[in-house]
Amino acid sequence: MIARARSVTLAAGLASFGCVVTTFEGPAEPPRVLVPPPPVSDAPALGAAAPTGDAPSAPAAAEPATILVAHLVVMHVDARRVPPGVTRSREDARARAAEAHDRAVAGEPFPALVEEYSDEPGAAARGGRLPRFRAEDMVPEFSRAAFALSPGELSEVVETPFGYHVILRLE
Repeated sequence: MIARARSVTLAAGLASFGCVVTTFEGPAEPPRVLVPPPPVSDAPALGAAAPTGDAPSAPAAAEPATILVAHLVVMHVDARRVPPGVTRSREDARARAAEAHDRAVAGEPFPALVEEYSDEPGAAARGGRLPRFRAEDMVPEFSRAAFALSPGELSEVVETPFGYHVILRLE
């Protein structure tokens, strides 16, 4: 279950792009991960109520195909693509990410926190902002957390193979 924190005010400085958690290979990016599409079926989903013929139900709000976020990632020695010089343990990385999260919730500018806490190469220069992405472009843990947020909302600390992230949904 993904918990949500209160909205966080953005500061200026989130203008350029880059990413460490995409599935596109390149410098400071993880290997491509292919995620198969869900199977197509005419049968109702498990647990779905059968249509009753009564009043039509309200359509569910459509999830956007792509979203825009900023994030910071605190890496540890066992993380994928960890830069040289990162020697902290998994527990220390989790605590550091939680500290960054708490400061963001308290209202500190997210780009400043990215600059101070993120181990992702180039993250500080772009304030942690990532290019617009689809759910299948990121590792599942990151996508689930990011797509569960509303614009302006901050995630709790999210663990992925790259470390511990704090994600701010921009739009």
